Amino acid sequence: MNKAFVREDTDDDDELEPPEPAGPPPRNYITPGGHARMKAELLHLLDVDRPEVVRIVSWAASNGDRSENGDYLYGKKRLREIDRRIRFLTRRLDRAEVVDPMQQAGNDQVFFGATVHYLQSDGVERTVTIVGIDEVDPLHGRISWISPVAKALIKAREGDTVTLMTPAGRLGLDILDVRYDPAG
Repeated sequence: MNKAFVREDTDDDDELEPPEPAGPPPRNYITPGGHARMKAELLHLLDVDRPEVVRIVSWAASNGDRSENGDYLYGKKRLREIDRRIRFLTRRLDRAEVVDPMQQAGNDQVFFGATVHYLQSDGVERTVTIVGIDEVDPLHGRISWISPVAKALIKAREGDTVTLMTPAGRLGLDILDVRYDPAG
């Protein structure tokens, strides 16, 4: 047997340390629009996709030999994927804390849900919206509230300059505009 799989010390007195208790799960902030989209996806999976796949699997199972039945094998695999996604969405929605950005409307300070237009010190202008981790879409400027950019921007005000540490060094961000849009 390879030595990599053999325990070298034979002290029976050594006990493994118990794992450190996990802290509370991080908050799952989400906008009302993001919550509605996740809920709609969950309901679609439960009411449309899953029953359709169950119907196909039942039909395929009634055809006999399941070992070479593509409809049956693919259907069972698809059913597992749907069930996994349902469990994920259910857990995320149970822990979701819906934060309405419109409660901050008229505020020039950056908080969750803010759409921030800023100028980087390298001359690039960007607009980002700070959203929950389940709503991230970088191609459309939707960044997570726990991202480095969002952490640099949060609590800053319109007109402030904040510093963002990047792998290339420090980058200044001049906040040009802060707004809270009703669409989430």
